[in-house]
Amino acid sequence: MIVGARLCSTLLALFTTVACFGAIATASSPVINEGTVPFVYEGETYHTYYKIFGNISTSSRSALVVLHGGPGLSHDYLLPIAELATYASVPVIFYDQIGGARSTHLREKDPSFWSIDLFLDELMNLILHFAVQDSFDLLGHSWGGVLGAEYAVRKQPEGLKHLILSNTLASSELWGRSTAQLMQAFPEDVQQGIIAGMVDPNRFGEAMRKFNQVHGCTVRPMPKEFMYSFEQIFGKDGDTTVASAPILQDWSIIDRLHRIRVPTLVINGGSDIAQDFVVAPFYQYVPDARWITFENSSHTPFWEERERYLQVVGNFLALE
Repeated sequence: MIVGARLCSTLLALFTTVACFGAIATASSPVINEGTVPFVYEGETYHTYYKIFGNISTSSRSALVVLHGGPGLSHDYLLPIAELATYASVPVIFYDQIGGARSTHLREKDPSFWSIDLFLDELMNLILHFAVQDSFDLLGHSWGGVLGAEYAVRKQPEGLKHLILSNTLASSELWGRSTAQLMQAFPEDVQQGIIAGMVDPNRFGEAMRKFNQVHGCTVRPMPKEFMYSFEQIFGKDGDTTVASAPILQDWSIIDRLHRIRVPTLVINGGSDIAQDFVVAPFYQYVPDARWITFENSSHTPFWEERERYLQVVGNFLALE
């Protein structure tokens, strides 16, 4: 069974929503600031929601900007990473990408409006707004890793110190191949639901819930942070606009990876949809790359092996 490029993009959009969550302890990492940043694109003004843990202005450490998966989700499912503000004194900036969650929704836009260029401009706007452009780190999860890698390659930012590509992909073809392999172990109704994709969101969502019990996250139960992220697409008032756009159709960064100039940490899980062959090109072609597999995790090691994930990421960010 072959998964086409359009379906691959749709699968990526959902897969990062179905991380499973444990209880999150935020008492030791108080929210310092949250609000919205104006974002002007093609003559129109939108608003990007952000949430910051730690103090950017007083910290001696570079801020870590976290890019969530999807597109079309929210930052909430990544909140364990906020503990770096306490664990490693690293200020952490989360945000909801345009088109999803608490940021501006644009259901009327044509699918062609949604592009990697759009999301890179939004990211750059956020970095400039908080004046961290001279020294910052990036962590991108799944679809967010695509944005992180593209930002490093296209923008060549002088202030970027470290890049973390967590449970992500080097090409849509590799992601589709991985999905096609893994779904063979599931019942026919799950396979057909996945193949249906965003053409039938209810069927697709139900199929992916079952798929991700094995390859999304093995932690139970699902907390409210997860449910909020998931419902941004599949809830009663969910917005499928961005998740349905063919942003990653025929996408690949493999032949451009040599242009990443900063130390790069590649992460995947032992039962991740981002199987070894999906992430291997990062390790092979990024000049200064290291790779760690969390063997007891699937797509969300920041929940499944939370303490170790924070330690590994914190240690990497401390490298000069």
